[in-house]
Amino acid sequence: QVQLVESGGGLVQPGGSLRLSCAASGSMFSIFDMGWYRQVPGKQRELVARITSSGITYYADSVKGRFFVSRDNARNTVYLQMNSLKPEDTAVYYCNSAPSWNFPWGQGTQVTVSS
Repeated sequence: QVQLVESGGGLVQPGGSLRLSCAASGSMFSIFDMGWYRQVPGKQRELVARITSSGITYYADSVKGRFFVSRDNARNTVYLQMNSLKPEDTAVYYCNSAPSWNFPWGQGTQVTVSS
């Protein structure tokens, strides 16, 4: 069973950058497409970035050109580089397989964009 631990969130001013990390346990990590999801209170969790097992990336329109997803299969880690952050990017960010989640959700990491 894969377990996921997200980190790297924090408080950042509009226009700033953050890099999130998702460390996965388990030997099956490299065969899964992985994604970054985010959720704000009262709304459904949304998939914002996805990376296939071969490294092809997809992005939601709301983050395209600002967010960049990558993975290091040797380290069982997925990253999300977030640039030009906006207040509407404020959310708890999670990683999981994508486009359908298959693993227990981690605790997520809070990203707050505010001046």
